[in-house]
Amino acid sequence: MHEENHPDMNDATAAILHGPKDVRIERRPLPQPAAGEVLVKIGAVGLCGSDLHYYAHGENGPNVLRSPTALGHEAAGTVMAGDVPLPAGTRVAIEPAIPCGRCRACRAGRYNQCPHGRCFGSPPTDGALTGHLTVPAEFAHPLPDDFPLTSGALIEPLAVALHAVRRGNVTAGDRVLITGAGPIGLLVLQAARAVGAGETVVTDVNPGRLAHARRLGADRALDTSREPLPQDPVFDIALDCSGIESALTAAAHAVRPGGTVVAVGNPPQPRTTLPLAWMQRQELTLVTAFRYAGEFPAAVSLAATGRIDLESLVTARFPLERTADALETALSDPAQLKVVIEP
Repeated sequence: MHEENHPDMNDATAAILHGPKDVRIERRPLPQPAAGEVLVKIGAVGLCGSDLHYYAHGENGPNVLRSPTALGHEAAGTVMAGDVPLPAGTRVAIEPAIPCGRCRACRAGRYNQCPHGRCFGSPPTDGALTGHLTVPAEFAHPLPDDFPLTSGALIEPLAVALHAVRRGNVTAGDRVLITGAGPIGLLVLQAARAVGAGETVVTDVNPGRLAHARRLGADRALDTSREPLPQDPVFDIALDCSGIESALTAAAHAVRPGGTVVAVGNPPQPRTTLPLAWMQRQELTLVTAFRYAGEFPAAVSLAATGRIDLESLVTARFPLERTADALETALSDPAQLKVVIEP
């Protein structure tokens, strides 16, 4: 990591990705909020799988890093300035995917499908590791005054989980299978329980993550490298949070006839093979989930009232100046759940 220090009242420290595993600490001018925007001083940034892909490979799916960019889309901070009714000092969780608001998808309320939007931390749009962001006021969601900013940064992945649970139409009493006990899987577990799911079963091959699933209330946590899923299809809904083809296939075979499979995790390859003949014979419903569309207020409410545990998912914290160390830790240490950078 290279470091440059040029203190100035009108700029601030930022962590900028120049290429694979090339993070540099630089000074960037403070952005100025436009009409309808607020300037947010970032207090916490959670690292996501997409950040790790950009850091390790310079790309994430079809999107390629072509110019120096600050990563970070899971973020919370404090309003510094703006001309809208979010007074300075308000703690906010940032909804990072900003749609155009005009296209057919946006007008239909499916703004997560906007083809013209931008997302903080998705190159070339700078993200929260700039330390400061100007955010449209409606995408800066107020938090309680005593709400930890580290938890505030996890409102974004919680919104992902809530959207997945809503897409799967999880309801009271449903038997729910969750494949993959990473941060999203653990949040999907809690979201399913919050809407009244009956039995919840979580699968993974990481013993530490499975133990965390038990602590968060999973009825069963199965290490599928040692204990396969039951042969009888008994679950009403399966949500695959791993993106791994074998897990998605196992989930489809574990769902009862007429049940639902939700693809939540991002697959590592552009094409995935599914047991379509089986799914057709069983009349399974396959649902996909991408980001969120309106779930941030519910995510804030559930976390603020203690119905969702966010803080226990934070397993490591780093200052902004050690962003490269944070990314390496998240990339290489399987014991980590959520690594957070605190600018």
